[in-house]
Amino acid sequence: MLRSLVAMAIAVASPQADSPSAVVSKSTESQPSLELGSVASVARALRPDDFLWAPEVAPAGPMLMIVNRQTQRAVLYRNGVAIAVTTVSTGREGHRTPTGIFAVLQKNRVHFSSLYDDAPMPFMQRLTWDGVALHAGQLPGYPASHGCIRLPSKFAALLFETTRLGMIVVVTDQILLPAIAPVSSPLPIAQALTPDPLATSAFWRPDVAPAGPVSVVISSTDHQLVVLRNARVIGRMPVIVGGDIPRAFLYRLAAINTEGRRWERVALPGQVLTGTELLSKQFQLGEEDRIRIESVLAVGATIVVTPDTLETAPANYGDLIPKD
Repeated sequence: MLRSLVAMAIAVASPQADSPSAVVSKSTESQPSLELGSVASVARALRPDDFLWAPEVAPAGPMLMIVNRQTQRAVLYRNGVAIAVTTVSTGREGHRTPTGIFAVLQKNRVHFSSLYDDAPMPFMQRLTWDGVALHAGQLPGYPASHGCIRLPSKFAALLFETTRLGMIVVVTDQILLPAIAPVSSPLPIAQALTPDPLATSAFWRPDVAPAGPVSVVISSTDHQLVVLRNARVIGRMPVIVGGDIPRAFLYRLAAINTEGRRWERVALPGQVLTGTELLSKQFQLGEEDRIRIESVLAVGATIVVTPDTLETAPANYGDLIPKD
């Protein structure tokens, strides 16, 4: 996968654990908000035990999790788009969590350590047979475990219900934070991608992923649009941005009927939907590229517009994602 894997949006905010979307903070201060500023800055500001959870950003597709030992953050991707970010606690000195590429080998909702005095490991997802796993635990804000990756309790529960055996988990030391990018309206992508004398697509290879869910990511910083299908980049092209984009926006293709496509805008944490608030007239794309993109759209497709860059994640991680 190309570096555009880091685009993410975070959908409707709710502090309740059983909500399909959640923004959770143990702080008594205001909840994290994506109303203003970049999502990367929100991720940096998360306190120990905080997390953001937004499955609506990419409702379906292969999943990948990247754990960063330096930042003590983890990012969960689905269909190549990040749907969650969380604080973590990895292994302390003498018990450091190994870096590398792992797969979820076993899942156990109620589990106790066989190495460390029957210590509880709720929502355990095993990464190695010698004791490294994802599980709920205390997060003091620094590496403190015996090698496992501790997660906030509510996040661990949500993750356990979402993942499947075989999901890839990458543990790295690279200094990365997610450029987390995520009203009924007319067809926003058709309006946004009006004919414009731009060069043809820099890259268009729908054969790379012939089927699967589609996510479109637009970065106003990079002036780039990326199309992902089944967690693989099938298109990348330049886009003209006609105005300032101070916050992230998320659109979901709700229906296709005789009147055309019907898109819905989904609120992000801290946002209140008012009026139509369309961004369509602020973007222009070559007509040929517009037609190509529309040819792969189906109900459930998402469009993420973000001020964050798409160029902050390592290349090739997406190639590790198991294809459904």
